[in-house]
Amino acid sequence: MDFEQGGAWMRAAKPQEAGWTTAAAARIVGYSTQQVRDLERLGVLPAAERTPNGYRLYQERHIIALRAYRALAAAIGPVPARQMMPALVHGTLEAAAEKIDDLHALLARSRDHVREASRGLQAILTDTTHVFDDHDSMTISELAEALGVRSSALRHWEHEGLVNPDRISQSQTRRYNARAIAEARIVAALRSGGHRIPPISRVLEQLREHGLTAEAQALLDQRLSDLSRRSVALLGASGDLHTLLNERQQQWPN
Repeated sequence: MDFEQGGAWMRAAKPQEAGWTTAAAARIVGYSTQQVRDLERLGVLPAAERTPNGYRLYQERHIIALRAYRALAAAIGPVPARQMMPALVHGTLEAAAEKIDDLHALLARSRDHVREASRGLQAILTDTTHVFDDHDSMTISELAEALGVRSSALRHWEHEGLVNPDRISQSQTRRYNARAIAEARIVAALRSGGHRIPPISRVLEQLREHGLTAEAQALLDQRLSDLSRRSVALLGASGDLHTLLNERQQQWPN
């Protein structure tokens, strides 16, 4: 639904100046009445006014917030959008701008991680006999920071057999050589895309035993395509987000 269609819906669904009913507001954005109530309860929408008999009345600011949420959910998913919207609806301009900037940066970092994983995939296949020295290795904290994950995630991946670090001396300190780092990058890229551990394990087993790359590369390509789709969807959501923040800016101090 474009803006002009949305405006037509508003005019058609608003029989009086007091505002829209829950059902009318839901029809404007294509949601159910229960979804609208739930989004209000979660802070995605400002609190609706109430009539003397307790019915909700939604104003234009609520419709703007609903449209912004719908566009944002299409770009980043409903759960992250629900987590982000309260800062846009109730927070300061600085907090809102920071959230949006962080979102663009997260997509860019995710895309970089997938590309690093693709390079790591090729490195595994073309350099299987190379002997790595200490300059090629990383500690668990260094690798976790580089991947943007917790050290506990790397320990879990090791437990599942996805990544195999070396153990140094009697202290059993983990050191990740270049191959382990490349494998960890593949795991991180696929996990961030929602892939479960069993298919990732199967891919890594194929790489280690047979050098098969088709499934691994297909999964990474799928992840890159998904990130591109999200970037385009986020660009599409910018109009609704701008309308929301412009409406909110009238409430913020200069």
